[in-house]
Amino acid sequence: MFPHFLTSQVNQPKDPETIAFVQSIESISLATSLSQHPILTTYIKKGSGETPILLLHGFDSSILEFRLLLPLLAAQNETWAVDLLGFGFTQRLKEINYSPTTIKIHLYNFWKTLINRPILLVGASMGGATAIDFTLTYPHVVKSLVLINSLGYTSSPVFTKYLFPPFDFLAVEYLRQRHIWALKLYRKLPNLDPKILLAIQCAMLHQEMPLWHDAMIDYVKTGGYSNLADRIAKVEKPTLILWGEADDMLPLEDAEKFQRFIANSQLIKLKNCGHAPQIEQPQITSQHILKFLNKCNF
Repeated sequence: MFPHFLTSQVNQPKDPETIAFVQSIESISLATSLSQHPILTTYIKKGSGETPILLLHGFDSSILEFRLLLPLLAAQNETWAVDLLGFGFTQRLKEINYSPTTIKIHLYNFWKTLINRPILLVGASMGGATAIDFTLTYPHVVKSLVLINSLGYTSSPVFTKYLFPPFDFLAVEYLRQRHIWALKLYRKLPNLDPKILLAIQCAMLHQEMPLWHDAMIDYVKTGGYSNLADRIAKVEKPTLILWGEADDMLPLEDAEKFQRFIANSQLIKLKNCGHAPQIEQPQITSQHILKFLNKCNF
């Protein structure tokens, strides 16, 4: 059975591993200072180990992007993934302003309530920017850091701050429609790789959650993590930078900047890999993360 708090479309993927992953998603009514009402927060926890790993997904995504990586990590270590505030399947409340600040407050409450031990924090794409911001705000929580093709130096266009109705809605709706178009297109192609179809299905499931448009509009108008670049050099935690060399969204130069400005850092470039190593090369990605974790634990 699929969890009742998820959108009804979660039954669309037919891949057994994805079905098992979705069925293992849990939720907690999380009390925060952001609202008088608890926020139904979705997450997955598997495995056991000394230092918990916490995975943070990218922009307009969900914990489903870790459906391949998390089981590999959890086979050797306690591993968590959480849907960030305003994203994934986590509940969206009208009274909350969705921004980097509210995201990290919600994330801290999640950590405090369920984990409450120093963690290895892993952030992919926008999740990397979230991880950096969180580490700088709550340094006692984070033992070490992994950035996967992370946002930080490349920011969203300035004009997004000034979108007004109906253009703000149309800009966000475009994100949803491009998945719908891609799904229709790939279904018509002969000899379709099932992994591509599955990736599109997983990427769009959370977009059917209530108030998805509202939360996305809120976040986009804040400018996201556009003010993070000047603070990155303040990161003092041991940091592993994993970067798919064929990334067509963020330049390789960003990876080299992370290595240059984060004092205690290591950069590993992944060949024949694009923007999402956690999906494209989960085995290699998990090996690098676990090796780094073991190194930091000694």
